[in-house]
This record gives sequence, C-alpha cells and structure tokens, in this order.
Amino acid sequence: MRRFTALLGISLILIAGCARTDGTGPGGPGGSADERWESFQQRADEVAEAWRTASGRQEWLAGYAPLQSRTVLPAEPGFTPETEQAFLAGWYRAELTVPTETPADGTVDFPDGTLSVPLVSAADAYAELRQGDPPQCEAARPGPTGSATDLAGSAAPGPDDSVTNSGELGCQALTVTAATLGTVDLLTSRGTAQVPAWLFDVAELDGPVARVAVDESAAVPAPEPQVPEPAGMTTFVTAQNLTGVDGTDLAYRLGVGACDSDITPFVQEYADAVVVAGGVTRTAQECTDQLLFHPVTVTLDEALGARTVLDALTGRPLHVVAVG
Repeated sequence: MRRFTALLGISLILIAGCARTDGTGPGGPGGSADERWESFQQRADEVAEAWRTASGRQEWLAGYAPLQSRTVLPAEPGFTPETEQAFLAGWYRAELTVPTETPADGTVDFPDGTLSVPLVSAADAYAELRQGDPPQCEAARPGPTGSATDLAGSAAPGPDDSVTNSGELGCQALTVTAATLGTVDLLTSRGTAQVPAWLFDVAELDGPVARVAVDESAAVPAPEPQVPEPAGMTTFVTAQNLTGVDGTDLAYRLGVGACDSDITPFVQEYADAVVVAGGVTRTAQECTDQLLFHPVTVTLDEALGARTVLDALTGRPLHVVAVG
C-alpha cells in the first residue's frame, strides 16, 4: 500500500481554527514516522468498523446518494477567467423560454444496478443553477416587455439586448440557448453512476453545463457513524473534502494550520472503504488563528469504485467539491 505521495501546493482559502501544540505526540519531534503510521492505522481501523455498523448505511448503499455537486461539466468548457467566474458564481441569463413541464420518472444506472427516480423540470433545474447577476451589471439587467422569461423570477434580456457580456471580469453572464434532457456521470455512494440531467447549452462555453435532474427528495441522507474521540493524533489533521477521483488517483484537501509544516497525506484501504487524513509538524510558537485548505493526492492500490472515502478524525464520508 502507498502511504503518501507528493504534495501539490497550498490554496489561499482561509477559515477560522488553527491550533498549537507542544509537538510531543506521535509523528511530532518526539515521535517517529513508524509511530505516526501505527497511530493512523489504528484510527483507520476504528473508523472503518464504525462505518460498517453505522445506522442507515445499508439504505445509503442501496439508494441514490450523490457525492458531488448537482452542477456538472460533462466536457471541457474552454473557460476564460470571466466565464469561469460566472460559472462559479452562478451568473446566467436565458435566451429561451425554459420548459416547465415535469418529465416522467428517469433511471439512474449504477455499476451494480438501476433505480427509478423522480425528475424535475428544466425550469426548476435552471432556477437552481442560476444564482443571480454580476454585481456590476445589476442596473442594466431588466429586459424589454416580451423578452424571454428568466426563471429566477425577473425578466431576462432578449437576444438583441446588450446588457451582460461586457468582457470585464465581474461583469460577465453565461447565456443559456437550449435545454436538453440527457445524462451525466456522477459520483454516488454506489460508485460512478449515469444520472439524468438537464444539459444547458451555453453560448460562451465549448460544452454544456449540466444540472442533475433527479428530484432532491430521492436522495438518501448520509449515515453518521459513531466513532470514538481520536487518541494520540495531535499531529494529524482532517480531510475536508475530495477534489477529484480519477482511476486510482484520489485528490483531497487537508485542513492545516498556518504554521504547520511537513504536511503528509495518509491513506488506508479496505474492501468497503478508504480512510484518509494528513500528518503535520506543529510549532510551539504563537501562530495566527487560521486554517488553510491544502490539496494533496494519493494513489490507491485499486480504483475507488463503490468504496466510501472517510475522514480518519471525524469518521464522516467525504464529498467531491469543485475548486475554482
């Protein structure tokens, strides 16, 4: 088993919560690498066992439980800085009347079977997708009487209205020109599945923006395993979320302190789960009260498949998030 791989680099996303320690625990100045690995293995075993007995786990593994955002890019979008910002912010305008009819139930295709699920209309999916307008363009947004209806509740500019795409960073909206019901690959509790989705053609991008069409009421909530408090892990940090799964490569972000160093990802594989965390060297000096999201990648012995990725300190299952 590979215990760690090379690090990627520190992101500048900050939230509260840095801690300080005297560094005498396993893996610190007073502990060896072998002691640190043994401490992690013991904790991983505890977490994996708690996961196997968690209430609701069987329903979670037999139902529909998405593990990533409902907004998906099925193909390379060809982002510019302006369009990427608009995508991440949810700035859209509709150049069509988005269909309001609710389609018949759809099917989610899992590696181990299928499941019939209720779907939402294109209008509802677009309303979830659209989060507003670029702030600098707010005053210029209203369209003339008779223009296409923006499903967020306000009049959207028609195709001849020059109000959104100035090209300035912060003043760019994405123009939806068509909506088609299709499918996308989505990470779920049962592995990567083909899931019904509304595919929105966007004039400014090379590929569509997809919004999962499955009604959220169909999703099964994640189990909450009861894990004991971690002991002897003062120089370990939590895995905050996943950022990508590609074959045997598993990318995730660690929550590290601003003064932490020697940041090392740890991973333990099981037949039904993968447990991850990070090890750090603490400082005995005063440190600013921050938490940095530090991206790392580990290489698994086998592709993740339908195994659940768990954080070693909290025991919770991790979801994939988009990192801009």
